[in-house]
Amino acid sequence: MSLAAKSLAVQPLAPVPTLTEGVAAFQARAYDRALAVFQPLAEAGDPEAQAWLGALHAGGTGVPASLTQAFAWYRRAAEQGHGPAATNVGAMLAMGQGVAQDRAEGARWLERAAASGDVMAAYNLATLLAKGDGLPADPARASDLYRSAAEAGHYPSQARLGHLYAHGIGVERDRVEAFAWLSLAAGHGVGTALNALEEVIKEMSADEKREGAARAQARRTAPGRIAPIPA
Repeated sequence: MSLAAKSLAVQPLAPVPTLTEGVAAFQARAYDRALAVFQPLAEAGDPEAQAWLGALHAGGTGVPASLTQAFAWYRRAAEQGHGPAATNVGAMLAMGQGVAQDRAEGARWLERAAASGDVMAAYNLATLLAKGDGLPADPARASDLYRSAAEAGHYPSQARLGHLYAHGIGVERDRVEAFAWLSLAAGHGVGTALNALEEVIKEMSADEKREGAARAQARRTAPGRIAPIPA
């Protein structure tokens, strides 16, 4: 007598959580859930998840705060070409946060991230070069970097670029350009820009003020601007 064939019941596999689910959990402040999503993805080599995991460790969100762990995860993401993570690696090296301080190595990471278009990398690298902090000062290069970030809508970079024009540091002194950039930054609440703008205005003619206002307005409404990064 033959035995009737029995069909085997296959247990359906649970869907693998996606990065989007992790981000949604983070935004909903379900940090334990976000960690549970990001951790396995990061360990599997996903650079975006690695960057998010670094951010959780940096802020002590869902895990104990650890700049050492944050740096390690940021670096893993950065080594795969993740621009914002490379910026954080550079900044943390430059400041000695979570890793031994090495401004030259930090500058190299910032240069790499800035070349990919990351405005915070451009700003941080410009700050190091403007001060000559741990590497040779290069005001001209600093002004170029501030300009690239300023043109992308980064308010602190607009303030710094305006300052350079007001004092002729790395660029030819130009009150009109100083007025334009400082106006943009001051309009978004950068206090140092407002104070600097008041000083520049004292030296300007009415025609210069009109030209500066026109340039600021053109840059404020120019097409193709990315969403500004909050200061």
